[in-house]
Amino acid sequence: MRSSFTSESCKESQLNSLNPQSWLQVERGKLSKLSFQSSTSPTSSSPSIESFIKVPEPPVQPFFKPGDYVEVLAQIHEELESCSPQERSNLYLFQYQLFKGLGEAKLMRRSLRSAWLKGSTVHEKLVFGAWLKFERQGEELISDLLVTCGKCAQESGPIDVSSDLDIDTSSSSRETASMMNGSHILRSVSFKIGDEKIVCDRQKIASLSAPFHAMLNGCFSESLREHIDLSENNISPLGFRAISEFSITGSLNEESPNVLLEMLIFANKFCCERLKDACDRKLASLVSSRDDAVELMECALEENSPVLAASCLQVFLQDLPDCLNDDRVVEIFSHANKQEKMIMVGPASFSLYCLLSEVAMNLDPQSDKTACFLDQLVGSAETNRQKLLAFHQLGCVRLLRKEYDEAERLFKAALDAGHIYSVSGLARLGRIRGHRLWAFDKLSSVISSGTPLGWMYLERSLCCEGDKRWEDLEKATELDPTLTYPYMYRAAALMRRQNVQAALAEINRILGFKLALECLELRFCFYLALENYQAAICDVQAILTLSPDYRMFEGRVAASQLRTLVREHVENWTTADCWLQLYDRWSSVDDTGSLSVIYQMLESDAAKGVLYFRQSLLLLRLNCPEAAMRSLQLARQHASTEHERLVYEGWILYDTGHCNEGLQKAEESINIKKSFEAFFLKAYALADSSLDPSCSSTVISLLEEALKCPSDRLRKGQFILGWPSLEKYSIFVFTVSNMFDRGEATVHEPRAPLCVGSFVGRMMNHLSFIIAFCNMLRS
Repeated sequence: MRSSFTSESCKESQLNSLNPQSWLQVERGKLSKLSFQSSTSPTSSSPSIESFIKVPEPPVQPFFKPGDYVEVLAQIHEELESCSPQERSNLYLFQYQLFKGLGEAKLMRRSLRSAWLKGSTVHEKLVFGAWLKFERQGEELISDLLVTCGKCAQESGPIDVSSDLDIDTSSSSRETASMMNGSHILRSVSFKIGDEKIVCDRQKIASLSAPFHAMLNGCFSESLREHIDLSENNISPLGFRAISEFSITGSLNEESPNVLLEMLIFANKFCCERLKDACDRKLASLVSSRDDAVELMECALEENSPVLAASCLQVFLQDLPDCLNDDRVVEIFSHANKQEKMIMVGPASFSLYCLLSEVAMNLDPQSDKTACFLDQLVGSAETNRQKLLAFHQLGCVRLLRKEYDEAERLFKAALDAGHIYSVSGLARLGRIRGHRLWAFDKLSSVISSGTPLGWMYLERSLCCEGDKRWEDLEKATELDPTLTYPYMYRAAALMRRQNVQAALAEINRILGFKLALECLELRFCFYLALENYQAAICDVQAILTLSPDYRMFEGRVAASQLRTLVREHVENWTTADCWLQLYDRWSSVDDTGSLSVIYQMLESDAAKGVLYFRQSLLLLRLNCPEAAMRSLQLARQHASTEHERLVYEGWILYDTGHCNEGLQKAEESINIKKSFEAFFLKAYALADSSLDPSCSSTVISLLEEALKCPSDRLRKGQFILGWPSLEKYSIFVFTVSNMFDRGEATVHEPRAPLCVGSFVGRMMNHLSFIIAFCNMLRS
């Protein structure tokens, strides 16, 4: 969603007159001279460069951002321990929204799964199950792997709505039964349907509903008639015969959908609740396609048939996001009134429109359907938390659509409901309308009235110029170092002042711990302007590793196209050169460089399975789980042996939360061939899947076995320092320490000075250095 919500200035600030192909010619020697001249003054830089390095303003994010995340998360945790079962799913949904604002993908998915597990109604199970399936797009392989382990991911599968959704019809049945105690005049009755007469048991038909009982046994004239004409009630002879049969047996025979629809409408008209429920469930079991669901949903909403409506809804949700390209489906969701939403999704209306809004925003945040779904979300909000989230999200979309008056109303409503971050939307609107001073004062008031946060200073900096903006951005970085815009702005400003080294140092500050695509893109632009094409291709190859379809310059140019252009101006490396470069980059802890080299090596005939696996380990350490999973799947696809493939499958399962299944794959691999990677996977999975304290000794013995297996030292080092868990790393250190005590390992003194950076880099190259590190820890 980050790439979808772009600010208005962003669309106009870059490449106004710049065409990358026009200045980056394919032929060597035909490049426009963009490098800075040391003798020129700061005001004489090229206009192309000036427009080239402008940084777009960050968008107002459609996320819930409280003033104190810890306080709100703790509050939700307390409420989850004491709330009723009916409230838990909504609390987990709100927890999901909190983690979304933090960008914590794994925690977001965990909250969604908890919402599904704790769902108290079929509708909640249906919505959150579909949400999990949507989040797992492209992960079909994982479901297949789970099947090979004898497990199925049930939360993503369809629900048997016709069996699982309970509708209480007992009260109407008891009421009808109590009426049957009166005197009976005639035993049979003949109903005329068109030209046909259908003889029925009078009391069986009377038992279907109170209206029929009153008609056939009460004071109406039909109680004395043997023949009653029902031709004007839109029921066919075939349909009424089925109704007569149901009145006797209490069950439906196999009927066509059209006949069942007739019976449903008739049952609803004459309040035959048992018959209606039977038809409702039977029709629900027959919904198998989107066309079926569209056709039957209309009937379900008109006839108040919740089981059929839920079954149609499930078909729509299981087909996300494709079904939102169908205008018929969008029409159903966009124009459902309160009663229709209750029929369709019961009390889970807010959850449903949260899901639909998120999917629509991912497709196009400015579309009419996105706005309609968020309008429905606002209408479905009941609690204060739900309202502030809905108001803010719709405000962000109205801002993008330049519907400023409505956006202002929504941001004010969200702010009044307690969402402090919505003040950023009001400040943006103030600046758009030329009220820059008002926006500055508004943000200053927020900063002084409570605990200041990084985004507050970032927003206020947009209302300033010169030193004041720089000062606010420095404060924003101090309070929240993860914000990318301050680094990008400062780096671009320094570059415009021709302070090249300072500009690169500034952008490298954020890239040192957060591999943000927009920051890599900006540094790529710097290197192009400096005509440092070797560094430029390194960054663009890292970008393509993270996002193969990434488009640069606000989506105008594919990153792969720019790589093709730049590559013409760099020296080609042989396979041997690539391996040397990889060891060198790994030794110096140059993760971006390592990603770039691996990307280049994958174009050769090298063993791709091992390379993709190495790539996945790097990406995991860089906290890029989605890209890491993609690399793992490619590693499995290109595995050269069976035992290697099993290891990759084990890591795929482990990284998606299936520890036991990952352990199973590790054992299968070890049974075929003992390898460092398989033992390491087994140790890793066992440490996570077992709560038994005695498990640590088993983990240590597995790591000892791993260290005895042949594998290149680079891969061993990559595994070890790629471990994100300090606890697991300490187990490894303890293992190596024990080996040292037993004389199974020796200390090699490092040749370089023992500074942290160089020493850690060398540890990754030479496993023996880790032994030295253990020795240092002891002393």
